[in-house]
Amino acid sequence: MNLIEQTIHDISAGYSNPALTASSVISVLAMVLVLSLLEYAVYRLVSHRAFYSKSFNISLAILPFFIATIILSLQSNLVITLGTIGALAIIRFRTAIKNPVDMLYLLWSIHIGITCGCQLYGLAVSTFVIVTVLLVIFEKVNLGRKPYVLVFHADDISEKKVKDILTGATKSYKIKSRNFTPKGCDYVIDISLDDTEALSAAMRESGVTKFSIIEYDSDDLL
Repeated sequence: MNLIEQTIHDISAGYSNPALTASSVISVLAMVLVLSLLEYAVYRLVSHRAFYSKSFNISLAILPFFIATIILSLQSNLVITLGTIGALAIIRFRTAIKNPVDMLYLLWSIHIGITCGCQLYGLAVSTFVIVTVLLVIFEKVNLGRKPYVLVFHADDISEKKVKDILTGATKSYKIKSRNFTPKGCDYVIDISLDDTEALSAAMRESGVTKFSIIEYDSDDLL
């Protein structure tokens, strides 16, 4: 037997596993069900966003079932393995995921499917617990000051006076936009502050009666 035949024989022997038993399939699907439902709850409760995507969350909960059953199929037969690799190679996903955290949850679903499909339940559960704790901590702990956007229209106030107001009432600021009109100027300013009441009082004292202070987190306006 030459080297090529020996290699093919060794690979085939690695796939000479007995047929999947009903108990192993049920245990895999039961563990996937539990972890998928928990991930669904974590995404819903931890991700406090202005625009919650229920369809994306449902996809996160269903995806591990497909991954786990694919892993089980790959363990049973070499022909199925090669066919699955060829089928997955032609799949193209066109939907762009803009939020990096959503990519994390998607990878988490794939991880649940792979680890449960390989019946590494201890690894799946321990990873789930650690990731959940870290997500809760990072979501609750707010390091630094909250970012705000100040939007207002100034009729007869000079920009120097606007800067003086912002210097006294904010920790830092950056003028992002100036829109000049015949009636004055519209400002959009990125600010950092601890107390919005002080800024509101300073704006009213300056004669600006209509303005908006918008708190935002990353790309989500709150």
